[in-house]
Amino acid sequence: MNIAFVLLTHNPDEPAGIERSIASLADGLRGLGHRALIIAASPGTPADDPDLKRLTTLTLPRPAVEEDLIALLTDPAPVRTEVRQLLQDRQIDLVCWADAVWGLGYLSPAPHGVRTALMVHVPRTDELLHQSLRHRPDTVLTVSTFMLEELAAAGLDTSSWHVLPNALPCAVQVPPPAEREQLRRAGPIRIVARAEPHKGIAELLNAFPPGLRRSVQIVLAEAGFEYWPGMQTQVMTRCRAAAAGLPGVEILPALDWQDVPPFLAGAAATIISSTSPETFGNVAAEALSAGTPVIGYDLGHLPELTGYAGRMTRLNDGPAALWQALNELLQDRDEYHAAARQGPRQVAAHTPTAVAAAFLHATAARTHWEPNR
Repeated sequence: MNIAFVLLTHNPDEPAGIERSIASLADGLRGLGHRALIIAASPGTPADDPDLKRLTTLTLPRPAVEEDLIALLTDPAPVRTEVRQLLQDRQIDLVCWADAVWGLGYLSPAPHGVRTALMVHVPRTDELLHQSLRHRPDTVLTVSTFMLEELAAAGLDTSSWHVLPNALPCAVQVPPPAEREQLRRAGPIRIVARAEPHKGIAELLNAFPPGLRRSVQIVLAEAGFEYWPGMQTQVMTRCRAAAAGLPGVEILPALDWQDVPPFLAGAAATIISSTSPETFGNVAAEALSAGTPVIGYDLGHLPELTGYAGRMTRLNDGPAALWQALNELLQDRDEYHAAARQGPRQVAAHTPTAVAAAFLHATAARTHWEPNR
């Protein structure tokens, strides 16, 4: 089968969860013998491959905000025409709009006879999502039961939606018990996050415990999109200022996708300090796959994803509670190793081919439904 994903912001190694999940899903589909194309806006990058097709009728600034895209598509006819023609030329059987806006779900420019799927990765209930649903996609997919419940509580009928978890981009070598014990005793704390305010990195650093005596390495990356102009620069500035003078704390540049799991594998633990609910939790899943315990707030999908491999605290208790939970876990040898052993089990089913098979099963259902008006 020929399958296309539309995600305008997609770039190889883009430090963003939806981009990474689409790439992993596409790899899984290819592993099952299908063809998977990703359609994105221009400009291209030197790392583009033949399975990434750039639109000639749409070029995004970097970084872009949603208002930029809406303004560029004031007249959507050229993009609609190009996407439809591309899907016809590639003989696409199924097109997946990877987002209501950045995935062109609200335009849904599919040729007649091509099946459609809409992905809803983040909680939004605005007119653009409703417009996407009014196009009556054959399948609606979201990333967690948390998302089903969150949007149902906001008034959407999610009863026929399908939960499709994100796939891990690559396998990683799990440190053996002796090495894991050395990490527990003296290994670094490693954190990977996008430069976004709700990731809570500056707040976490402002609560840094003076007696930690551990290296803390934070990979902080800027993506090709942001919520308002200058957002990422502001976040980077705040985080660097908070890290200045803290013993053993480093702010590191972005990593390629395949380098993130090994980076996390070499950590004693990771902290997910997001103050807004993670709808899935890619970084947490990658840490778990390497047997690295996860500390975070009990928000969103994170508690279900991590299970006993994680230690969750209440958001109201603030970032100091994250550091305390980390310290308590590192000090308890038995609890630590039990959490480390549980990590890979939590995400064992999240391989690209397994998620791809679930995607194919969900999109074959072709369940039509009437969206809320």
